[in-house]
Amino acid sequence: MVVRGQRRRGAVVATAVAGGVAVALLASGCSPMTAAYEPQARRAGRPHSARPVHGTGAVIDPGRALAAVRGAAAVLAREGGAKVVTSMETVSGGTRLTIQGSGVYDFARPVGELTVLLPEDATGAAEHRPITEVFTPGGLYMKNRGAGVPADKWVRLDTAALPDGNLLTSGATDPLAAAELLGGAHEVTYMRDERVGGVRVGHYWGTIDLGRAARAAPVRDRGPLAAAAKGFSSGTVAFDVLIDAQGRPRELRYRFSVESGRGDTGDGGAGGDTAADGSGARSEAGGGATTATAIAAATATATAVRPSPAATPMVVVSTVRLSAFGTAVRVVLPAPGDIYAGKVGSPQK
Repeated sequence: MVVRGQRRRGAVVATAVAGGVAVALLASGCSPMTAAYEPQARRAGRPHSARPVHGTGAVIDPGRALAAVRGAAAVLAREGGAKVVTSMETVSGGTRLTIQGSGVYDFARPVGELTVLLPEDATGAAEHRPITEVFTPGGLYMKNRGAGVPADKWVRLDTAALPDGNLLTSGATDPLAAAELLGGAHEVTYMRDERVGGVRVGHYWGTIDLGRAARAAPVRDRGPLAAAAKGFSSGTVAFDVLIDAQGRPRELRYRFSVESGRGDTGDGGAGGDTAADGSGARSEAGGGATTATAIAAATATATAVRPSPAATPMVVVSTVRLSAFGTAVRVVLPAPGDIYAGKVGSPQK
């Protein structure tokens, strides 16, 4: 995943990756997260990889549309492996950040892996070492993500302990979670037929009830989604999804609005140290490092992000694109002895 910052006149470029994005999004444990719903007709454009199919005026029964969307995750589980491309985009303080990633995911196992590249920093320095993220039910493993972590060691986070369930924190929505969110879909509307990658797809949009999504997910995956349902104050999030004739989601797009916190990032943020262990980062109620800032210290390279008291919510658009269904996926989980259990220092270049 590469984060690119574009500088406006006088604006400080907040170069951030994964947890660095989390610093900007979730810096204060007392700042609520909200998910904004905005009808597709009011947004700027359609999912960027899609093209309309002219002459298709099909009308799909709302019940049929709802069933197609809610059933997409089960179809993926039957398909097995797929290639994945992710993106996450936000604008903060006049700076547009786009995080991009690619990899593979086995939705039947389930396990996936993304390869990540850190961006140039605000001074234009060279990119950093490649980063690897491995997704498993309830866990996120990261390599090359924290200062002071040996090159051959991994950091593990418990995704159920993250206030957003890792929908935004790592800089890429877990592809399995992205699909399982659809189990909480309601108010679904069929828009039109389109084409993505030469494949004809149906374009649907609506809202996700995060609590319903958590209840509809397999037991093994409910923890992170339940955390997201509690973490986002509105309990809903807007979505678009492109589904092919086999019922497989080809592109999933979610639109979040996240309120920035006030003041510093906390004692465990960009300026401090935090402990890392096999169970992942933990929040400390009433002070100290929040989960987000602990993640930032463990996983990010970023400039200081200090939202002003009057900061407006940031809009974050997360997209997951799937292709090459049936791809053989080989992901090796880190051995227990490869998990770093020491302290992770402040983010360093």
